[in-house]
Amino acid sequence: MHHDDASDGMTPEQKRRDQLLRAADSEEHDADPRIVVSEHDGNVRIDIADDAVVRPGLAEPSQD
Repeated sequence: MHHDDASDGMTPEQKRRDQLLRAADSEEHDADPRIVVSEHDGNVRIDIADDAVVRPGLAEPSQD
């Protein structure tokens, strides 16, 4: 059975937030947006948010 409709009363953003905050030891900032979507001249651009805690790429070396 497929349940992607809005019958539960939650928007996709609310569902995303709910899912991200269910994990053990999760914190409010874990649900912060990590991408920025914009449209320019009919082209959609997806960028990593400047303040995203989790970013793609190599992990930075530990400062211990």
